[in-house]
Amino acid sequence: MRSLSWPYPGAVFLVLMLFSTTLAVADVNSDLEELYAPYAEVLERFIVEKDLPGGGLVSAFNYEKALADSGTFALLNQQKAGLATFDPENLTEKYQAIAFWVNAYNFFMIEHLLTTPLKGRLVDSVWDYGGRYNPFKKHVFERELFTVGGKKYSLSAIEKDILLGSEYQRKGWKDARVHYAVNCASVGCPPLRNQLYTPANTDELMTENTVRAFKTERQLHIDGRTLMLSELFKWYADDFIEAAGSIRNFIKAYSDEDRHPQIDQTDRIGYIDYDWSLNRPDNFSEFR
Repeated sequence: MRSLSWPYPGAVFLVLMLFSTTLAVADVNSDLEELYAPYAEVLERFIVEKDLPGGGLVSAFNYEKALADSGTFALLNQQKAGLATFDPENLTEKYQAIAFWVNAYNFFMIEHLLTTPLKGRLVDSVWDYGGRYNPFKKHVFERELFTVGGKKYSLSAIEKDILLGSEYQRKGWKDARVHYAVNCASVGCPPLRNQLYTPANTDELMTENTVRAFKTERQLHIDGRTLMLSELFKWYADDFIEAAGSIRNFIKAYSDEDRHPQIDQTDRIGYIDYDWSLNRPDNFSEFR
């Protein structure tokens, strides 16, 4: 009787490699959610979101409630410890990497605000830490205060050098929607969500954040023949043009089709003054 054998010997190795790779990716995915569990609890407790007519979304962080909660600082310390020992070299997939670093940026911003009061009180704006008008003093975005895998990072390095940097560009991981995911703890920012970015939801959540932000007057509106945009489009114009060919193309890609004729009829772009007030509920008209 003829013995049974695998018709293609190399296929066994290939199947095993694919299976082990799938398991490894799944492990990193679940590990990320476990890693960020303390931060997820902070978001669940203290983020307030509000749906607006027409599909827009705004959110705020309740800093006063967080500071009054006896468990907040334990969660922050637990999260900092987890990030300090996590090796980002383990991030081998696009949305693993984006999810990890977006969560890191947003967590570190919140953690810094809660743990670094000025004169014993919560700041009114991230610019209260200084540096905005002083070229000899680094502002909060440039200071290397945040530890990941034993290395110090600044918020600017996380956003501009990693998420939007040359290495991610080379890998095909650079994504202009990141500007609608990272949050600078200000009223003018796109909404900070009450859930983690995960490898499974990051693509969808970045799109949703962009679409819903564009449905708020604070991020986009039309004034006569002027397309009024968040100053994000002034500061990071190259990213949006690289992603879609032009700023208008990017806007239209994440806007309802019935709004396209209005956008097309504009012949100039203006910028909405960025509101740097801290993103606490009292600073939003929508929460008053």
